[in-house]
Amino acid sequence: MDDKLSIRVNVADRYYPLKVERENEEKIRKAARMINEKVLQYKQRYSDKDVQDFLAMASLQYVIKLNEEEEKLSDDRFSDTVKELIGRINKVLEEKE
Repeated sequence: MDDKLSIRVNVADRYYPLKVERENEEKIRKAARMINEKVLQYKQRYSDKDVQDFLAMASLQYVIKLNEEEEKLSDDRFSDTVKELIGRINKVLEEKE
């Protein structure tokens, strides 16, 4: 059985037909809503610009946020690894005493 679902997603007043996994439908619709909200904010702020400019700025803003979150995750993993290594070192030192 094919779990693909055909949907139409509106991004910046254009509709895009997509075939998506059923479990991803809401994520995709939410992403489209977020993009549309950001584009609308830019439209209201800068009336002399083109929709392409708003899409570019929204994309840039979301990718910057994504990069920041990935850095946090990377730092957290590094921190966990360091904590694990310190724990191992302490265990070895305790065994030596």
